[in-house]
Amino acid sequence: MNIIYYTIIILIFLLLPILVMRLCRRMSLLGKIGPIMTLYAIGIVIGNIPGLPSQIVPVQHILPNIMVPLAIPMMLYGCNFALSEARLLLKVVCSGFLSVAIAVIAGYLIIGHNIAEGSKIGGIISGMYTGGTLNAASLQTMLHANEETFILINSYDILVSFLYFVFLFSFGIKLFRKLYGEPTTINVTNEDNSAVDTSANNNNPYSGLWSKMGRKELLKIIGVTACIIAISALCALPFTGDWFTVVFILMLTTLGVAASFIKSVRSLKYSYDIGLYLIYVFSLVIASTADFSKFNLEHGLHQVAFMGIAVLASLMLHAIFCRAMRVGADSMIISSVSFINSPPFVPMVTAAMRNRSVLIIGLSSGIAGYALGNHFGILMAKLLEIL
Repeated sequence: MNIIYYTIIILIFLLLPILVMRLCRRMSLLGKIGPIMTLYAIGIVIGNIPGLPSQIVPVQHILPNIMVPLAIPMMLYGCNFALSEARLLLKVVCSGFLSVAIAVIAGYLIIGHNIAEGSKIGGIISGMYTGGTLNAASLQTMLHANEETFILINSYDILVSFLYFVFLFSFGIKLFRKLYGEPTTINVTNEDNSAVDTSANNNNPYSGLWSKMGRKELLKIIGVTACIIAISALCALPFTGDWFTVVFILMLTTLGVAASFIKSVRSLKYSYDIGLYLIYVFSLVIASTADFSKFNLEHGLHQVAFMGIAVLASLMLHAIFCRAMRVGADSMIISSVSFINSPPFVPMVTAAMRNRSVLIIGLSSGIAGYALGNHFGILMAKLLEIL
């Protein structure tokens, strides 16, 4: 019975994005909202159906761990890379770390110093908002923070991250583009320099996928992606725990970029859109984890306020610093998402921005955050103790 039940749940998560994509193409209102925001709203409703969230936890753990490794290389195959991106990466990483440092210090001085283990919490969220939950777990051990404190941090992070995404998806992306003096709608470009409309109302990008040529290309995409995942997993095997995930994502990104230089791989026209569909599934499942009945703000209002200040202030500072360094709005946004939410969320936001060209910057900045987040968190915790 459990197998049948979980199969039905998985099918619902896999088929709903197809329905939403179709509706977004046919209904102008949903087309303006976009598939990501629509699926996020549906996921939240699913996650708050009485009695259901606890029953779908296994699916919520399994599906994202499948979708992201498949999607990352697929979405990278058609990208073009330049040496200038290395300089851009350095700018966004420096800006990101400096922004989080200032924001966490400000949050600590305003409210964090009144919280038990406030300096440790500041250190943990410093690592979390530059590298992700992986770094937060390591920092909890290294700083000997109370386990209950760490559980609360993770619980409140879901709420803070959800509000952060609502802001970005509703009007934040357009707002930053407007403030930066950039077009609010982005057109990506093919190799032949012909503009491609990536709005939600364009023609079905999956048409022809099940033709003879489409099926042949699908097999190629699956074959190349399977090889990349297998090699990435083998390279990550010597590492245990959180570091397995870090090395695995690093290798997926590296091999995805390497494959993009092979002409026959770069010309796979369906690879990005298939990866995009997988990210839609990921978005739906992740949104369903926002079970509001589990939040207990009464006993942690100061803690969630501390984290909220850190996220909001770091985003604003990152925007200011990137603007001063002439970094584009989309590169700023995607690097902020990578720092605050970790690289697995990057493809989801590039899809919402409809700009695949910033995918590599987002993934690369997140990997830098993984590598430096633990050291940064320790330094911040020690600094906050002095303050």
